Amino acid sequence: MTEVDRSLIGTSAPPFLVEVERGAIRKFADAIGDDNLLYRDDAFARRHGYEGIVAPPTFPTCFRAPQDPPWIAALDRRRIVAGEMGFHYHRPIVAGMRFECRLQLVGIDDKDGARGAMSLLRQVMSGYRVDNDGVAHECVFAVRRTTVYRSAQQVASRSLA
Repeated sequence: MTEVDRSLIGTSAPPFLVEVERGAIRKFADAIGDDNLLYRDDAFARRHGYEGIVAPPTFPTCFRAPQDPPWIAALDRRRIVAGEMGFHYHRPIVAGMRFECRLQLVGIDDKDGARGAMSLLRQVMSGYRVDNDGVAHECVFAVRRTTVYRSAQQVASRSLA
């Protein structure tokens, strides 16, 4: 497939800010059905050595840029599905943290599936902690994600593979 602009490999979307709120962590834990007290009880989390309630490991999946990155913006949204994700942490995410998130397109792979061709857009979102001075410092996490861009044939046949 040649519809995805390969000249964008290595480019980054504009950075965006995320503030991690206690209530958002609790709602996320509810949504995934996890009743771990680290995600709900500030005193419990502090007794276990954390700065506050901790976000579940997959929490950065809800960090959204205000606009689609350039490599997604021109694509047909009906042909996009989520693929694989992986998470790497340098330290836990806790309530009250603020992040500058940076999203980069690191590669594109073409695959032939049983129902047609697809492009796999490999992206990395890194979260840098923003301190009181408003400057992004340490990298706290990196999320690798693959976005699958299906062929028009796959969409016409209503196939997810």
